[in-house]
Amino acid sequence: MSELRKDSLSFLEALGQSVAVVSPTLYPTLSVAVVAAIAGVGSWFVFVIATVCMTVVAINISKLAQKIPAAGSFFLYVSRTLGPSWGLLAGWSMLAAYITTAMALTVAVSIFVKTELAALGVTWQPPVLAIYAVVSFLIWLFATRDIRLSSRVGLAIEAISVTLILIVCVGVLAKFGFQPDVKQLTLDGVSPSGVPQAIAFAIFTFIGFESAATLAKETRNPTVVIPRVITWTAIASGVFFVVTAYIVTIGFSDDAQKLGASSSPLADILTGENPLITAVVYFCGIISAFACALGALNAFGRLLYSLGRYQFVHQSMGMVHREHKTPHVALTLGAVVNFVLCAALINTGSETDTFGFYGTFAAFGFIVVYCLCSACAPIYLKKLGEASVGRVVLGALGVVLMIGAFLGNVYPAPAFPLNLLPYIFVAYLLIGVLWFFVLKLRSPQTLLGIEKDLEVAEEV
Repeated sequence: MSELRKDSLSFLEALGQSVAVVSPTLYPTLSVAVVAAIAGVGSWFVFVIATVCMTVVAINISKLAQKIPAAGSFFLYVSRTLGPSWGLLAGWSMLAAYITTAMALTVAVSIFVKTELAALGVTWQPPVLAIYAVVSFLIWLFATRDIRLSSRVGLAIEAISVTLILIVCVGVLAKFGFQPDVKQLTLDGVSPSGVPQAIAFAIFTFIGFESAATLAKETRNPTVVIPRVITWTAIASGVFFVVTAYIVTIGFSDDAQKLGASSSPLADILTGENPLITAVVYFCGIISAFACALGALNAFGRLLYSLGRYQFVHQSMGMVHREHKTPHVALTLGAVVNFVLCAALINTGSETDTFGFYGTFAAFGFIVVYCLCSACAPIYLKKLGEASVGRVVLGALGVVLMIGAFLGNVYPAPAFPLNLLPYIFVAYLLIGVLWFFVLKLRSPQTLLGIEKDLEVAEEV
């Protein structure tokens, strides 16, 4: 059976995977509206808190990535620490997180395409279903080819997009005279209950910083490269989000209600300017959202590949393409699911709502895995005789922060239908737990073999 191509990715190519999935451009062009609708002018403060949370989690994950460089990443981190039952829960949770991320970004591409056409004065809009189909097909096409191509494309796209966004932000500050925004800095009118609710979606904007871990088997010197990529992507993304949240809110003259209702924040800020500027910015949004969907599918495919190799799911998911050395069966399934579930919500509301719905659901998946990895880091290091007080404190802090982020979306309950998401997610996790017990009854010897394999820490 073919294997993934080993030692083929450099630091920049691994960085491209994480940066592409984070998709920094997405926040000021769309996600800022979702956060502002909940947290008002406190959006920048939400991201300060989220950056601290994600940096703590990144340090915990990077330590596990250093010790366990394998394609299964989070599934293996948790399995080798707490056992395969918890590992399956982590893998199951992360599968949902990555595929719903791809779905949210597929919807974002559709939103940006319409904004782009409007900026160019084109009144015709392509059918939404057709956009979803094209995006799903293209991310499948790129993902099933050489991973180096996907990573390079993603990094190049984000570098160009972020540069253009920063130029626009400087222009906004210049327009308002580079004066400090007292209303934002004093959190004037910010609801205390809105901040914790906004943090879960803020965490969604960071998700993907850890996705380079799924490429550990394909990266050169992974025990050094992957931890660096994970930590620095989280920190740099956080700084970018805080700055752009502050500046975009200034661009809306601190009108958080107007910002929260906007489906294209930067386009609204640039109203009255040269329409070509808006067109360029949202073209960057299109390719950035596409790169993020592609990166999420890549990560989904490699996690499903690892679960297939261990026979937690059908073993066909563990197959690798003979020529391209990619998990093509797992990637194909992911692309199909991406299209079907995006299409399922076409007539249920605005695409901005759909984007927020899938994004928040993805955030729950990441929160669970981030929490488990934070718990596992000091425990696994203790098994290796490398535990320290500092590592225990960081691990415990990561667990507390992630539990707090989850509870913030349960109480006080957000508006319908977001109030249903925590319970839908818990139901999804219970299906995974039930599947584990089915496997235990049907093939106990397989699970015993997996436990032995995990104990000796062999790579997938």
